Amino acid sequence: MFNLNRTIANPKLWNKRNSQQSRRSPLFFPSIFLISLCFFFFFLTYTPIPNYMIFSTSLKTVNVALTHQYPHCETRFHVEKFLWYAPHSGFSNQLSEFKNAILMASILNRTLIVPPILDHHAVALGSCPKFRVQSPKEIRISVWDHMIELLRSRRYVSMADIIDISSLLSSSLVRAIDFRVFVLLWCDLNVDLVCSNGLNAPPSLVESLKQCGSLLSGIDGNIKQCLYAVDEDCRTTVWTYQNGVDGMLDSFQPDEQLMKRKKISYVRRRRDVYKTLGPGSKAESATVLAFGSLFTAPYKGSELYIDIQNAPADPRINALINKIEFLPFVPEIVNLGKQFATQTIKAPFLCAQLRLLDGQFKNHWKATFLGLRQKLDSLRQAGSQPIHIFVMTDLPQGNWTGSYLGDLAMDSANFKLYFFGENDLLVMNTAKKLALARHGLRFKSFPGSMDAVAKVEKHCSLDILPDVLLYIEETICSCASLGFVGTTGSTIAQSIEVMRKFGLCSSPIRTAFAL
Repeated sequence: MFNLNRTIANPKLWNKRNSQQSRRSPLFFPSIFLISLCFFFFFLTYTPIPNYMIFSTSLKTVNVALTHQYPHCETRFHVEKFLWYAPHSGFSNQLSEFKNAILMASILNRTLIVPPILDHHAVALGSCPKFRVQSPKEIRISVWDHMIELLRSRRYVSMADIIDISSLLSSSLVRAIDFRVFVLLWCDLNVDLVCSNGLNAPPSLVESLKQCGSLLSGIDGNIKQCLYAVDEDCRTTVWTYQNGVDGMLDSFQPDEQLMKRKKISYVRRRRDVYKTLGPGSKAESATVLAFGSLFTAPYKGSELYIDIQNAPADPRINALINKIEFLPFVPEIVNLGKQFATQTIKAPFLCAQLRLLDGQFKNHWKATFLGLRQKLDSLRQAGSQPIHIFVMTDLPQGNWTGSYLGDLAMDSANFKLYFFGENDLLVMNTAKKLALARHGLRFKSFPGSMDAVAKVEKHCSLDILPDVLLYIEETICSCASLGFVGTTGSTIAQSIEVMRKFGLCSSPIRTAFAL
């Protein structure tokens, strides 16, 4: 107990006590030295705590009660089970992950939570070949934050608003639910507040979003039957299905030099996704199965993360693998691309996809233009002029001067160039049609979800039209009868090649789908 009547030392008394304390213990100075030494080593070895760990620690006490706080985790969705993942990077990479997510959801008999299209490189994975990537937990929380930002800023465009998955859904090869609808039900959120687009969100909403993001991202691990968070990534795992011995070593491993330089000890194993995460596994009972990245690519005779090329004993999955090799854009985009080719260009034409400004491509203009120059020289020798060229490039027209593009534009006797701008009237009108169509909310889902769909349609309409220029340009390039010249290493070029392989332009004009 404090003594409120104690005497406070005046300066004279303080000086007197100081003189009395001058006769210190002989251990005083050694003690001071040891304490100083401890502080020195503390600061020398101190490492800043990552933000995601701070976030995790601050929510640990909250997550202990999450099962009680979100009882609908087990009851709201009845017997429905879901698959969520964390897309990243540019649109082409996100589309590749979307196809892999469709495949995984179908193999594991789960309903796919369809994500939005993320801003270009808003979230980056890192490098699988260099074993330097964000962990699944880190990338899930980064993607969650960005998805919520898209929703609150009214810029949310679903992947299914752009990619037509109606044939997959109608054939029951996969089930799907929109991320917005899922989150409203799962987190039990007030849709008016979520889509309010206000700068200052109510503290209650901020806390609810933080808690729900923590739960869905698996920041503190798995939570009973609510969530199973997959923590295996491309550094340790290659997912397979009915292919080889489960658990065997993959052919691609970190080399000794990398292991010594980076001080890593990863071992990559091939694991059957159905045996690991399907019936009889720890993940089976979880309402939500949460992956991190689902990006893969061929590398040194193997795949970086997912190697499911066929399913020898599963005809249904084999059919799905064939279908998802090419997923077309929705009719509004495809129809405009075809109409531009036939009604505006009105002649056989070449498509040139020239990526000149982004990342590795900005230092390779000479090589990029060389392929186009050689193709045009060949066409000039073989046919009549002018040669019609549709140009798809990230280099603004005002910067063409002094480049090979500028030379082509000036030579109107031999070449006629066509290109789009972001504010082109045809592009703007197509964006408006997509905003009204809302294909991503047209899924037939489970009981109770349609009320959430209606709320999203009412309160979460777009404030900013979607950017559809890339998708229209890819479609036009698929119709180029004189050929296609793409930028080496560009995933956009790879997507156009797939569209041309499947003859998108030769199919009749389609109507919008309804499910």
